Amino acid sequence: MTKRTILVLAWFAAGLTVLPCAKSQAQAKPEQTPYPAMAPLSSYMMPAKAEIALARSAAPKSISDEAQVMVLGRNGYTVAARGGNGFLCIVERSWGASTDDAEFWNPKMRAPICFNAPAAKSFAPLYLMKTKLVLEGKSKTAIVGAIAAALDKNQLPALEPDAMCYMMSKQQYLNDRGKNWHPHLMFFAPGEAAKSWGADLPGSPVMAANDPEEHATIFMIWVSKWSDGTPYLRTVH
Repeated sequence: MTKRTILVLAWFAAGLTVLPCAKSQAQAKPEQTPYPAMAPLSSYMMPAKAEIALARSAAPKSISDEAQVMVLGRNGYTVAARGGNGFLCIVERSWGASTDDAEFWNPKMRAPICFNAPAAKSFAPLYLMKTKLVLEGKSKTAIVGAIAAALDKNQLPALEPDAMCYMMSKQQYLNDRGKNWHPHLMFFAPGEAAKSWGADLPGSPVMAANDPEEHATIFMIWVSKWSDGTPYLRTVH
């Protein structure tokens, strides 16, 4: 969803150590971005049945089978399957990235995510709002401004404690660099909270990205298996 799935994932997948450097390079050469504008909306769409299955693949079946599922339509996300456990599974598109990301309009991006109840109530609404703004044809500047105003005016819910999500789909395509990257969990905290988790310190398994556009810190922790139970096997080149 912003830096946690685009910039940060590319950072770790590529073995880089300085995210600001990678970001500044993208900003310094905007003419070289492969996705300068939104593709036709059809490029981002999926058949509903396939999207439901992909969304559920974000988490183990013991969680996702009872989760609510939303799918993307021409006017935003709508409920395609009712749930009973408080979880919400969706497939995020490329505009889940921060607006300055080079792959903000990448039509190949598919990020299955399964939010727990606190995150479904307090974090997912931000992405759903952003999606509506995108589908209304708003500019990146207008999107950032609308999201900031909604957060400042408490028109979006405050981030709830214990908000987290699963991103364990073997079919995830997070960007052209990291692609399906690594199965992982994400945890959300308000503001800049990396230090309180010991994130990004030597030997720490916790990675963090502060996202000023969403007024949150996103923590990522790798897990050893995909949602279908098969082990993650990293290919070394």
